[in-house]
Amino acid sequence: MLSQKTRYTIRALQELADHYQKGSIRLDQIASAQNIPRKFLTVILSELVREGIVASHRGRSGGYELALPPVDIRYGDIIRITRGSLALVPCASRNAHETCTNCLPEAECRLRGLMLTLRDEMAAMLDRMTLADPIVTEPPFEDELEA
Repeated sequence: MLSQKTRYTIRALQELADHYQKGSIRLDQIASAQNIPRKFLTVILSELVREGIVASHRGRSGGYELALPPVDIRYGDIIRITRGSLALVPCASRNAHETCTNCLPEAECRLRGLMLTLRDEMAAMLDRMTLADPIVTEPPFEDELEA
C-alpha cells in the first residue's frame, strides 16, 4: 500500500507537471489544489529539491517547478524515492530485502514467488509511465471492457 507521503508526493508532482514551463507555483497553491497539508508539503518539496526533481525559487515571484521535463520523471522512480521499494512484502524487495518473520524458507515460499512476479510487473508498468502521460481517473472494470 502506498504511504500517505508517497501519495502526496505524486499529487504534488502531478500539479507541478500541469504547470510545466509556465513559471513557479507557490507552495500554498500546490497545497490548496491537491489538498496537502502545508507542513507535510514543505518536507516533501525539500526532499524533491535535494533529489534534483524539483527546483525552488526564492522571492516575491518564487515558488516551485519541475527541474526535469515531465516525460523524464517516472512514477516508479517517485515511489522508490519516497517509499524505497515497489515490493509489497520485504522478501520481494530488490533494494530493501529482508527475510520475512514467521514464514517458510524463501526458496519454498510460493507467496514470495507471487510477490516477485507482481513486483516485476508493477515495476515494468510504473517505469513506463511518466508525469507526461495522461491518467484516466477511473479505469474501466473488466466487465465493462467485455461489453
